[in-house]
Amino acid sequence: ALSRGEGGGSRPRRQLESGGFAAGEYVKQLSQQSDGDRDLQEHRQRIQALSEETAQSLKRNVYQNYRQFIETAREISYLESEMYQLSHILTEQKGIMEAVTQALLLQADRDDPALGARRAAAADPFLPLSAKEAAASEEGRQRTLTTLLEKVEGCRDLLPESPGKYLVYNGDLVEYDADHMAQIQRVHAFLMNDCLLVATALPNRRGAYRYDALYPLDGLAVVNVKDNPPMKDMFKLLMFPESRIFQAENAKIKKEWLEVLEETKRNRALSEKRRLEQEALPRPAPTPPESTNPFEVDEEEEEEEPSAEEEVVDLSLEWIQELPEDLDVCIAQRDFEGAVDLLDKLNEYLGDKPVSQPVKELRLKVDERVRQLTDVLVFELSPDRSLRGGPRATRRAVSQLIRLGQSTKACELFLKNRAAAVQTAIRQLRIEGATLLYIHKLCHVFFTSLLETAREFETDFAGNNGCYSAFVVWARSSMKMFVDAFSKQVFDSKESLSTAAECVKVAKEHCKQLSEIGLDLTFIIHALLVKDIKGALQSYKDIIIEATKHRNSEEMWRRMNLMTPEALGKLREEMRGCGVGNFDQYTGDDCWVNLSYTVVAFTKQTMAFLEEALKLYFPELHMVLLESLVEIILVAVQHVDYSLRCEQDPEKKAFIRQNASFLYETVLPVVEKRFEEGVGKPAKQLQDLRNASRLMRVNPESTTSVV
Repeated sequence: ALSRGEGGGSRPRRQLESGGFAAGEYVKQLSQQSDGDRDLQEHRQRIQALSEETAQSLKRNVYQNYRQFIETAREISYLESEMYQLSHILTEQKGIMEAVTQALLLQADRDDPALGARRAAAADPFLPLSAKEAAASEEGRQRTLTTLLEKVEGCRDLLPESPGKYLVYNGDLVEYDADHMAQIQRVHAFLMNDCLLVATALPNRRGAYRYDALYPLDGLAVVNVKDNPPMKDMFKLLMFPESRIFQAENAKIKKEWLEVLEETKRNRALSEKRRLEQEALPRPAPTPPESTNPFEVDEEEEEEEPSAEEEVVDLSLEWIQELPEDLDVCIAQRDFEGAVDLLDKLNEYLGDKPVSQPVKELRLKVDERVRQLTDVLVFELSPDRSLRGGPRATRRAVSQLIRLGQSTKACELFLKNRAAAVQTAIRQLRIEGATLLYIHKLCHVFFTSLLETAREFETDFAGNNGCYSAFVVWARSSMKMFVDAFSKQVFDSKESLSTAAECVKVAKEHCKQLSEIGLDLTFIIHALLVKDIKGALQSYKDIIIEATKHRNSEEMWRRMNLMTPEALGKLREEMRGCGVGNFDQYTGDDCWVNLSYTVVAFTKQTMAFLEEALKLYFPELHMVLLESLVEIILVAVQHVDYSLRCEQDPEKKAFIRQNASFLYETVLPVVEKRFEEGVGKPAKQLQDLRNASRLMRVNPESTTSVV
């Protein structure tokens, strides 16, 4: 056994680490070689030590890998933000280069009109060189489009025949899921000069397709997807609020799709620009009918000239022509401020202009982008989004919604977002063993969130006074959610009255913090807590009455002997804390007290109840507290009265009168005084009770209580 013990730590390790380790064989071999139970115990301890060492090593490795993972994630986040900035810079550079190219081409067209005409004819198929060639080209395009679309079921009604529509490009693609990158279906895409048609292949008919979706090129964005084997040759189409990923057959076809989509979008924008320029040109005024009245003619000419000038709205400006696409780019890049700035610029430009047909068409396009932008901002404020960052994280979306004239919707979504955040924060609170500690955390989390929300609301909606009533309603509902969590922990768990009083006191102190911003919710928390506090007071009153009755049933009417001076000094301190300043006159020689144990215990318990109840006090609880005190005091008073009626021993009767005097002349005035200090007004019921007790006459022949 000794030889096996030496160096035995490394041999089990090697055996356990071997690839072909079999636990059954190892235990069988170990049992055969062991000398007895002690040897097996030693082997067991060594294996246990190896297990603990392995567990510690795994913990260290997991911790180290976790730290590396966090650092890697942080670096990836930095890299992602840099790549986004780089993409934005490249997009801007591309736009600048295209603008410079267009400017150079326009300058060349002005210098050489013939060259400009040839370039326009090559770039725009709508500009024919002759009438015959135009008719032949148009007829051929229409025939090709009609032939191909006959193979697609369900698109006849969606694609009405128009002289300007023609097919640019088409081909087979494979669609993938954008989230999981799983293959969905095979599709055939038809790119026309103004839209993109996507159709799915019919399983049993070769070359036949079924209509799936139609996307106008004005609202379509094309994004190249970087190859990540085995996922390659893919590109993404963005159509707010959805996106779709397609895979081409090879890299060449993918490149053709990307180029032809961009080229078609560009040609579409140029054609639309020319159309708007043509419509914006001033039209000659119609010739007025001849009239024999020369003065009437002059008046009509004077009226028609300014009206012709008013109808002209210049929409040929470059920023107006590119406005719909710029809005799409801003929405895709989440540049909400830039999008709203563009809308404000357009509204300012068209503010004093007449509403002509080109303006109406432009408004329709812009209104569609406004709806898209509003939907994105609404999604940003939805509770499904991340709730981290506090109320300030919502400021960006809220401010842009307000600028869009959606103040009511912004207010509603902001408050819903904050309600979800507060509810999540309360739900994530860890319920500690100590109730008071949990209530401190609960009050800190809730009232801090409420205060931050109120300040952010005041900042965001400073100019919208109509929204403040919505905030007050929201604050009340949030307070109800807080009180539900508060009551569940404090009152439903049957905590002591002292603990409940401390918890309510903490909640009131935190609620007063809201007065910094002019918001007082104290009356709301009182109204929501009054039912639970009434129940707690009545429950604790019943406990005191039961305890007093139990002590009364065992009353022997004997003086208290506290045995030690320390105990007597402690009792003096307790009675002084209860407000009984003349307690020394009831103490006798040595450690005797000339009062009954029942009366002393009743005094301490009643004053403790009054002190805790006053911490919970607010006007709605006045009668509940007063009636509870009267009921408690009546139990003691009636017991003394009954004892005086029944007792025949003169010495004990004198002792009972001394206790009655202590109750009537010391305890009841202290209760009245403390109640008046805590509430702010005297209690007539307590005064009547004390006066009635003083006038009480004892009937020696009666053995019944006054009840």
